[in-house]
Amino acid sequence: MKVKDCMCEDVCSIRPESTLRDVAKIMSEKHIGCMPVCDDNNCVCGIITDRDLVLRGIACNKDINNTKVSDIMTCNVCSCKESDDITNAETKMGQKQIRRLPVCDENNKIVGILTIGDLANKKVNKEEFCTTLEDICNCNGNQNNM
Repeated sequence: MKVKDCMCEDVCSIRPESTLRDVAKIMSEKHIGCMPVCDDNNCVCGIITDRDLVLRGIACNKDINNTKVSDIMTCNVCSCKESDDITNAETKMGQKQIRRLPVCDENNKIVGILTIGDLANKKVNKEEFCTTLEDICNCNGNQNNM
């Protein structure tokens, strides 16, 4: 299975110069917790999550009306190509311990997003999915941590 067969194509992105209020409003309206940050060419230059808004924005006393997304976004984003095999994307998610992976075309333009939820909904091999989830959570199946 290829990433394009599993990813969400209806991805919302935001510009680096947008404010924290802008991104929070879109996330609230769309019921999403993550947005790729894209430049004027629609190429991924960062990613911002609802957790970033809380920990790097609100908790650090940032002014949500004037602080730019670029001030708190994660740079050096791990992404994948729509033509990648889904197992390669799962491995990347597990190794980097990330639940959301922007999907780009050959020109690095955003075309979708692959989430752990997408894998859960469409993944044929449940054992591989469970391994990926364990790697992301870094729990390695150890239930003694409860």
